[in-house]
Amino acid sequence: MRILMVGGGGREHALIKALKKSPRVEEIFCAPGNGGISKDAICRPVNPMDLDGIAALAKDEHIDLVFVAPDDPLAAGLVDKLEKAGIRAFGPTAAAAQIEASKVFSKNLMKKYGIPTAAYEVFDDPAAAVEYIREQGSYPAVVKADGLALGKGVIICEDYAAAEDAIQSIMLDKKFGASGNRVVVEQFITGPEVSVLAFTDGKTIKPMVSSMDHKRVFDGNRGPNTGGMGTISPNPFYTDEMADRCMKEIFLPTVAAMQAEGRPFKGCLYFGLMLTADGPKVIEYNARFGDPEAQVVLPRLESDLVDIAEAVIDGRLDEIEIRWKPGAAACVVMASGGYPGSYEKGIEIHGLDDMGQVEGATVYHAGTAVKDGKFVTAGGRVLGVTATGETLEAALQKAYDAVGHISFTGAHYRKDIGHAADDLTV
Repeated sequence: MRILMVGGGGREHALIKALKKSPRVEEIFCAPGNGGISKDAICRPVNPMDLDGIAALAKDEHIDLVFVAPDDPLAAGLVDKLEKAGIRAFGPTAAAAQIEASKVFSKNLMKKYGIPTAAYEVFDDPAAAVEYIREQGSYPAVVKADGLALGKGVIICEDYAAAEDAIQSIMLDKKFGASGNRVVVEQFITGPEVSVLAFTDGKTIKPMVSSMDHKRVFDGNRGPNTGGMGTISPNPFYTDEMADRCMKEIFLPTVAAMQAEGRPFKGCLYFGLMLTADGPKVIEYNARFGDPEAQVVLPRLESDLVDIAEAVIDGRLDEIEIRWKPGAAACVVMASGGYPGSYEKGIEIHGLDDMGQVEGATVYHAGTAVKDGKFVTAGGRVLGVTATGETLEAALQKAYDAVGHISFTGAHYRKDIGHAADDLTV
């Protein structure tokens, strides 16, 4: 098979490495890809949001299967376009991708179908939103931009002044563009966070192994939110009993709700959960593989990813068994100095071999380029250094050992990935 991966980050690199294990794969293309991905796939400089360009590339290269990995082209209807052109694609339609593309849609869906989530109100008037927060007088308050915002559209406000600033920046200053035309103001809930990715064909849902993301940029969960600074799998808070409960109360009802709304979801559905004192609640849905969750979940996949993708597309997910390796995986993200704010690009990366790897670990390239035959930085999150082991401790040890062999000027990474797992009262 000839496969096209749409996107160019660490998640896409993880998907490509998983696909390469399949004996059914002959060649993989990636649009646009990055420096590290270019060692595993043929990269083509087509923007994922150039829907016509992606469809033309798929036709020109006689592609058998397209994986649409990022959120924006899913929301824009790339899968719909490919399907109309007779090209098989893994990912939800634009109508189904609304579950991520609109916080208002997803919150209203949960309310309508009784899926547990934090209490909330929706506003399109900034003054009304500020007045509501003042009247509630409950802090922290959570303010979310309605639309896609590169994973950064959620602001946790410690007091009234911070909430006022959040409404100002999202709704009036348009920090996230049109995504901030409406906001969701949400009750702040607490508890361990769990990420569960799941394959679904619109009827059957098969969750993958659980993971835990680390969103804040600095150790101790301090500093601004990022796209993710590291992950571990499995999530130690996610017991078998909790998995059963989530299946009954959240996963199956979500798939049924989307079906009932005439938006059957096919692809990878991501559940961002919080295990509160009142039980598990949905913080957010994503309409695709998480990044960097994919970097710890996919290395544990034993089954053929191509077989799974085809079963999802054909609506026969119930016919296949998905097998997972025991043990654990850990990913440490190495980021550019200044991320998630402004940062320099083009800095040479030392310690990688000519395939962009380092011994004992798999290095997923998130923001790299190749210049004069050398890897250089080309993004905020540069590398996801992943290792597997029989235990979480062993996987973390290997991942951090590998990080120690890689360097570039200004590099920073969290030293406490997985530490929350030591304290199950968190």
